[in-house]
Amino acid sequence: MPAELKKGGVLLVDKPYKWTSFDAIHLIKISLRAKIGHCGTLDPLATGLLICCTGDMTKQISQYQQLPKEYTGIFHLGATTATCDLESQPEDFKPYEHITSELVWAAAAELTGDIMQVPPIHSAIKKDGKRSYDLARAGKEVALDARPVTVGEFEITAIKLPEVHFRVVCSTGTYIRSLAHDIGQLLGCGAYLQELRRTKIGNFDVKNALTPQEWKALWKPQPPKTDETAQADSNVE
Repeated sequence: MPAELKKGGVLLVDKPYKWTSFDAIHLIKISLRAKIGHCGTLDPLATGLLICCTGDMTKQISQYQQLPKEYTGIFHLGATTATCDLESQPEDFKPYEHITSELVWAAAAELTGDIMQVPPIHSAIKKDGKRSYDLARAGKEVALDARPVTVGEFEITAIKLPEVHFRVVCSTGTYIRSLAHDIGQLLGCGAYLQELRRTKIGNFDVKNALTPQEWKALWKPQPPKTDETAQADSNVE
């Protein structure tokens, strides 16, 4: 299999928590010793599906990047963070106990369909030629323009205040951290992204993916048999 993948193939990778997307594909790259690229970055605090292309298949990366994506996760109501997730500390705490299921569902419905979304300032989007997160970390004021995105499905799967569990199917370029911020704005209590997992990209499912460590283990060369192990194998009936 490694020889075939070096020529060109598609790997489904389940990115672990707190790994960067680069960390995940780098481990595979040094294990496989092949040209490799991924089709859509995941934040370090997110887990789930990365499509990785090797060899000649790296030419198809842009096509895979355009596929719709499915995410599951948890919004945390009653506070905000600078990064819209737990990469920064919660602040601006507000009461959330009055929030009803009907209010949550109505907010989700308002954020479904073709919408305009402002990306988080802590993102890789460039502003005046520089990464937005670099400007934000330097303490500079950043204002990003709203962009059209499509949220095809926005399902609330459970409400356990202050947690709101969800499933979202959306177009490429959609920021789930922004959805967390926006639903908090609509509810008037603030919200941030507590947990995120990418479960599908197009028809590719994370259920069929392996972690980087599991991919590495598949390619680990087996030690050569010694005279002792060969003799032991011959004694097995």
